[in-house]
Amino acid sequence: MSILSFLFKEQNLPDEINILDREEYKTAISKSKVQLVDVRTKGEFLSGHIKGARNIDFFQGVAFDAAFSKLKKDAPVYIYCQSGNRSQKAAKKLVSLGFTKVYDLRGGYMGWRY
Repeated sequence: MSILSFLFKEQNLPDEINILDREEYKTAISKSKVQLVDVRTKGEFLSGHIKGARNIDFFQGVAFDAAFSKLKKDAPVYIYCQSGNRSQKAAKKLVSLGFTKVYDLRGGYMGWRY
């Protein structure tokens, strides 16, 4: 376990959640049509997002749950936020909703330079 993993609490994540660096994430989302979700606010999303991402705001509570209920729980879902903190919380929420393969972008959109 690296110091960064310890500092950013990645060691406390369920097995269903994987944190990918930007290269791994880019490769994974470019392979085929994937469930790619930006969990930031609408304003953040409109200021720039990863091509093909759908916006489901983590802070919208019931609407967040309802939007994810329409996605396939047994298919991988790729999420990201601004810095990686909110998406880790969202990833844990998705596991509690029954998602089995959740991939989060380490460092969030701030680290995405493509």
